[in-house]
Amino acid sequence: MITFNIAQWRAWAPGLETVEDWQQWSLSPSLLDSGDMAPDVSFLPAMQRRRLSRLARMAFSVGWPLAEGLEQLPLVFVSRHGETPRTLDILSDLAANQPLSPTQFSLSVHNAVIGLWSIMRGETSEMTALAAAGDGLEHGIIEAVALLAEGSPAVLLIVTEDQPPAAYADWIEDVPFPYAVGLLLTPGTDWQLCLSTGSENMSHTEWPHALNLLRTLTSEQTTCQHSWKNRLWTWQRTR
Repeated sequence: MITFNIAQWRAWAPGLETVEDWQQWSLSPSLLDSGDMAPDVSFLPAMQRRRLSRLARMAFSVGWPLAEGLEQLPLVFVSRHGETPRTLDILSDLAANQPLSPTQFSLSVHNAVIGLWSIMRGETSEMTALAAAGDGLEHGIIEAVALLAEGSPAVLLIVTEDQPPAAYADWIEDVPFPYAVGLLLTPGTDWQLCLSTGSENMSHTEWPHALNLLRTLTSEQTTCQHSWKNRLWTWQRTR
């Protein structure tokens, strides 16, 4: 079992930005029309914004306000699928024997977002990019709590997924719409996370783990459970 506090949180999805928006969605969760909608990142200079994909914009939109005023803030970035639109563009160019864009490639790798974050914020703290199947949220929590145990007063955790292109539809079924969730974690005992072993046939939650956690954060629920393969994660709010 590990313990921690969630000092603050922010989340974004098409049409959902405020706590009130997420409270309403959590009462009756439904699919969202994603389209080309992306969060506002006008707090960044225009030249820097041009380099950001929607995935990066979502990460910055939830993470930047949480990091405001905090120096030397470690970051754990989690995305199971990463920059799928950029990756498809690169693969399409390869298939057509077209020259590849070095910039496009450098921005498609999984740690591109934390690299941009480090540059734009002048942040030199430890940063980690994870891709950990359907329970990436929980693996991100473990990484963040380990950083807290090493003495960091706070750790920023960002979980985000972009809507994959239609070409990936047969392989990616766990991204109902684009979303990002940011958690500012601090040492404490307000939350407990436990891992137990179940059967391989455990049913998954209807929504991705990060979205399901939001339903707990915006309600009076004290417990939620997430399963992936034979791993059963139990979240317990103690206060």
